[in-house]
Amino acid sequence: MSTLTGTTGSPRTSPARPAYRVTGRRVLASEWVKLWSLRSTWITLGLGLFFLVVFGLIAASRYKALVGSPRMDRDFAHSTAVSLSLFGANFSQLALGVLGVLVTAGEYSTGMIRSTLAAVPRRLPVLWSKATVYGLVALVVGTLGAFVAFLCGSGIVSGTPAAMGLTHAGVVRSLLGAGLYLGLVGVIGTTLGALLRSVAGGISVLVAVLMLIPGLVSLLPSSWQSDISPYLPSSAGRAMFALTHDATALSPLAGLLVFLGWTALALAAAAYRLVRSDA
Repeated sequence: MSTLTGTTGSPRTSPARPAYRVTGRRVLASEWVKLWSLRSTWITLGLGLFFLVVFGLIAASRYKALVGSPRMDRDFAHSTAVSLSLFGANFSQLALGVLGVLVTAGEYSTGMIRSTLAAVPRRLPVLWSKATVYGLVALVVGTLGAFVAFLCGSGIVSGTPAAMGLTHAGVVRSLLGAGLYLGLVGVIGTTLGALLRSVAGGISVLVAVLMLIPGLVSLLPSSWQSDISPYLPSSAGRAMFALTHDATALSPLAGLLVFLGWTALALAAAAYRLVRSDA
């Protein structure tokens, strides 16, 4: 007689999955990966850098060609190597701001934002991470472009009244201020995308704030202009990287504080809508 012996073991259990916690570092890493996975990121950042450097070189070359000529405009004749090299900041800000809008509004247009908010139910870390990641990227691109444009442009205007080097008073501060301004423009772009949830709407408001509203203010009586114009985002931003200031412009520190205030206001509005309304 044979006896069948066996072992009665406990039911098989699959290995437990590791518990993943949603942390600020992981949300930042996720937004970093998403940012660089888009082809538009590389193209638009390249355009922002291109505009900043190339238009600065064009301005410096034109100044060099017209210096001492009666055809030179009086305001243009008082340009410096810094103002010439940063001439392209007005064009670069649009490229970097538009990409900021795409970073957030693009997810709403594709519906990917639902997956993002499902993974991060608290919502606000998503906004902070998007603004931080892209703001730092825009800051690096803007600062790099400002220094490259200045180093190349100062070589072009060497020997002219506009010539100056990095050791001149205020030059490094102006170049760093330009990079910081472009980084904050990127942050404002991300907040407009999150607030309006529309690529077209976000870009329209961005262009209006940076370019159209200052033009409309210039139509107001001069007494009103002096009270309003310095506190507009574009005017405060220019004060951040201007080498010299007149009596109607803000100082670099005051311009920075005003522009930070506009940035904080945009962030607060985007955060409020993100918390209060569904995706």
